[in-house]
Amino acid sequence: MNRFLRDNSLSLVLFGLFFFSMIGQYLTGWQEFNDEQLHHDQPQVTAAEYLAEGHFWEAAFENWESEFLQMAAFVLFTVFLTQKGSADSRRPGAKERMDVIVGRGLRDKDAPWPVKKGGLVLRVYENSLSIALFLLFAASFVMHGVGGVADYNQQQAVHGGEQLTLLEYMESSRFWFESFQNWQSEFLSIGVMIVFSIFLRQKGSTESKPVDAPHFETGG
Repeated sequence: MNRFLRDNSLSLVLFGLFFFSMIGQYLTGWQEFNDEQLHHDQPQVTAAEYLAEGHFWEAAFENWESEFLQMAAFVLFTVFLTQKGSADSRRPGAKERMDVIVGRGLRDKDAPWPVKKGGLVLRVYENSLSIALFLLFAASFVMHGVGGVADYNQQQAVHGGEQLTLLEYMESSRFWFESFQNWQSEFLSIGVMIVFSIFLRQKGSTESKPVDAPHFETGG
C-alpha cells in the first residue's frame, strides 16, 4: 500500500484536489444559484436538484474546455516549435529521443502493445496523447454550450426573454466571451511558465532545469 501511494502520489494528490475543488464549486454554486432565485422571487432548489441546472455545468465545462485546449495545443506545439533555454522545449534543430521509435531488436520487452503491433495502430498510438486531449476539448466545448444554453434559457424564462437553441447559443457573443476569457488565461500561463523556466529554477521538479544549468541550455 505504501509503495502504491509513493508510486502514484502525484496523480492521487492532483485528483484529490480536483474532487475537493469540484465539491467546493458545487456547494458555492448551489448557494449562488439560490441567492439569484431568491432575488428574482423564484423557487430555490435542493442540492440534488441543482445537479440538473445548467448554471453548474456551464461553469464546470467552460473551465475544462480551456484546460484541455491548453494542454492539447501545448503537446502539439512542442512537436514543431522550440524555445531556446526552456525546460519544456526540445533543443532547436536537434533530433530528440521522443522523435525516434527504436528498431524491433532494440525495443524494451515491456514496450506498449501498439508499438509491437505496428502499422495503423502504431500511427494512431504515436499521436494518441494529442488526439485524446483534443477530443476532451471538443467534448467540453460542446458541453459548455449545453450547460450554457440551459442556464441562459432559464434566465430568459424568468425575465420573459427569447429562448435559444444550442446552435444559436454557441454562435452568441456570450458563449465566445466565456470561451475567450478562459483561453487567453491558459495560453498566458503556459507561455509565462515556458519563459520563466529559462531563468528560474525549482530544485527537484521535472518542470525545471537543474539549478546549476546555464540559462540558455534547453531541456530539463
